Amino acid sequence: MTVAARAVLARLGELGDTGAVVITLVAARGSAPQEVGAKALVTASGLDCGTVGGGKLEAAAVRHATTLLGTGQVDLVTWNLQTDIGMTCGGVVTVLFEAYGPAPWRIALFGAGHVAQAVARLLVPLDCQVDVIDPRPDWLAKLPSAPNLRARLDPAPARLVAGLPDGTFVAALTQGHATDLPVLTEALRWGRFGYLGAIGSAVKASRLRRELEEAGLDPSPLHCPIGLPIGRSEPAEIAISIVAQLLEIRDRRGAGGAGG
Repeated sequence: MTVAARAVLARLGELGDTGAVVITLVAARGSAPQEVGAKALVTASGLDCGTVGGGKLEAAAVRHATTLLGTGQVDLVTWNLQTDIGMTCGGVVTVLFEAYGPAPWRIALFGAGHVAQAVARLLVPLDCQVDVIDPRPDWLAKLPSAPNLRARLDPAPARLVAGLPDGTFVAALTQGHATDLPVLTEALRWGRFGYLGAIGSAVKASRLRRELEEAGLDPSPLHCPIGLPIGRSEPAEIAISIVAQLLEIRDRRGAGGAGG
């Protein structure tokens, strides 16, 4: 084991209970940007130390590692550097991902419009993992670039609710009632999330609760209108009220707590 690889393991020990993923290059065929045995360490803040080659390979490895934070999973991935990663060299690498520590605070924003953009910018400096889900690639492209933010393009965002980890904080910030309702319906059917909120007026909230009840669901966990009752009706101030509420509930229940 190289000195650099030992330094990664030593750093893992220093982190204690902090969630982290060790990335190890375990095999390489053809041209590869780093030697077999190279290691890197990823936390919720991104690449902490070490390297598995830099550039596009390392960026892809860091993105994959952040999805495993706190899961305790071990994942072995083989990538063709040219076809899978988009590099000019034609090698093939196998990368081992080993996740350690507790799960991070996970937040799923359904919608990537003006309010969601402002919310995402407030969240990325925090110790959390953020998914922003939207069917519009142009709006997803406007999101800030951060190691703890993942933009997810899907023509039917509600179908991704089932795959969210237990305890995720879910916020429906879509274009309107018709696209919020399927997300809220799925979230309440699963009933295992740390928070559930939807943007809208008191009139919209009343309609949502009525339609959820008609679907046989209990709407009581729903926070709608979303956010604390502070600020004006501008995206930046609405975003502050939303993040303040998320923090309030996280600190009251614990980020991994289930329930609405």
